[in-house]
Amino acid sequence: MEARTFWLLVVVVLALGSSSSTGQYVGLSGNQCAVPAKDRVDCGYPEVTPEQCNNRGCCFDSSIPGVPWCFKPLQEAECTF
Repeated sequence: MEARTFWLLVVVVLALGSSSSTGQYVGLSGNQCAVPAKDRVDCGYPEVTPEQCNNRGCCFDSSIPGVPWCFKPLQEAECTF
């Protein structure tokens, strides 16, 4: 019974840890989401969750008040010769 309790606890901890999306960018590199606060272009709507924002292909960062928390990522530049 103790092993079952342990594994249940492990699953709960992993589920809670993976649901916190602030600062995590699904499918985007950290560099693409390094947008200065003054240059952020809104990509969400009021009360958008980090998961909903990421599903739209956008970055989510709620650490700076007064600016969009869900914003468009920087486009990776392509070099053409």
